[in-house]
Amino acid sequence: MGIGTSIAVYFVVWWTVLFAVLPIGVVSHAEAGIDKGDGGDPGAPVDPKLKRKFITTTWVSAIIFAVIWLVVFLGWVPLPQVPGGPQ
Repeated sequence: MGIGTSIAVYFVVWWTVLFAVLPIGVVSHAEAGIDKGDGGDPGAPVDPKLKRKFITTTWVSAIIFAVIWLVVFLGWVPLPQVPGGPQ
C-alpha cells in the first residue's frame, strides 16, 4: 500500500469514526431542560466537546488503520494493481 493510498484510507477511516463518535455523550438542551429562547434548536448539544472527540477520533482511527495496514502488508487481503500504475 503506497503513501497516497495509505493517506486516502486513513482519511476515510477518520471520517467514518468521527461520525460514530460524535453522538457519544451528547446532551441536548431539551434533555437538560434549558430553554434556547427564540430561534434556538432544542436538539442542539449543550456542550459538544469537539476537541475531545477529535482527539478520540484520531487515536481510534490510528488503531483501525494500523490493523488495516497490517492485514494488507501480510497479504491476507491483497490490493489489486491499477493498470498503468507502479509495478
